Amino acid sequence: MKKDIGHNFIKCQTDKIRQLVTVIFTGLLFFVVPTSLKAVEAEKEVNVYEIVFGHIEDSYEWHITDIGSKSLCIPLPIIVHDSNGWHCFLSSHLEEGAVYEGLKIATGGEYKGKIVTLNTDGKESVPFDISITKNVLALLINSTILLFIMLRCASWYKKRTFENAVPKGGIGAIEALTIMIYDEVIKSGVGKKYQKFAPYLLTAFFFILVNNLMGLIPFFPGGANVTGNIAVTMVLALCTFLFTNVCGSRAYWKEIFWPEVPTWLKVPIPMMPFIEFFGIFTKPFALMIRLFANIMAGHAAILSLVSIIFITVKAGAVINGSMTIVAVLFGIFMNVLEVLVAFIQAYIFTMLSSVFIGLSQVEPETEKQKSN
Repeated sequence: MKKDIGHNFIKCQTDKIRQLVTVIFTGLLFFVVPTSLKAVEAEKEVNVYEIVFGHIEDSYEWHITDIGSKSLCIPLPIIVHDSNGWHCFLSSHLEEGAVYEGLKIATGGEYKGKIVTLNTDGKESVPFDISITKNVLALLINSTILLFIMLRCASWYKKRTFENAVPKGGIGAIEALTIMIYDEVIKSGVGKKYQKFAPYLLTAFFFILVNNLMGLIPFFPGGANVTGNIAVTMVLALCTFLFTNVCGSRAYWKEIFWPEVPTWLKVPIPMMPFIEFFGIFTKPFALMIRLFANIMAGHAAILSLVSIIFITVKAGAVINGSMTIVAVLFGIFMNVLEVLVAFIQAYIFTMLSSVFIGLSQVEPETEKQKSN
């Protein structure tokens, strides 16, 4: 049965990769190449920084594409509170530096890209902002997709018995991934108490995987840099931090504050306890930076390759045409590679979280066995 599941999973993933390549190639043709032709006609200098970081950074609207001289965008709700009270309106009121209800989007300075309040003394201040930004909307969409997938799988299993519960297609792929993470990562990483932490670790894996994959789709509702946002990875790392330390055993805390090292390393100067205590915070910090940096770097690399099309516009039709083909081909290669990276990063985050949680579940008997 496991061989059938593995075979179905590999076949399903191969078909999905082929479909993804087709979608990416189509997206590049319909969205990148027309924009390049527009740049040729306009003969404007291309700001690669704005192309790359305009996608990576968060925004108060969701840019879809350009039609002629107009941009097709989805305005998002602005929800802020300042000295004048609450303000709720769509971001379309703040387009092109407009001021609405004493608010505007800063175009430069310390608060560039953020909503600021224009005070009577001419200075800008940042209000309390809980607006629905692009990343927030993408997070809600991706979470809804994840819930739909999991509830769909649960509904399928409820209608089956053990004898005829042989999943195929997407449900088979989800089962294969779940079994792999549950058996090879969570059980081996956490140890005896793995069942207690399995729900969180499986949720973290599929949450990261879905957000990573959705970020590779070049058109709405994909393309948002959710897991490449350090605020999102910080919350994920914080969850692992809480599970690790709140549920830590007595032996775990003893190893931190009174480790088995020579006494002179503990008193009068608590050198080793300080190092061990500092390690409590470096582990989740490494989780946060690892996921954030890898996903952001992937998006930046793909967009940098696409920017070659715009940079070579003034070099002539021959050079620009050949570099467009090269950029599109390398862009497709990088997107396919990022599909693998999307899985690897979700796997690594779950594996390291399992190891950190497992280390916090150490028992005195285990320590005695190790000493013997």
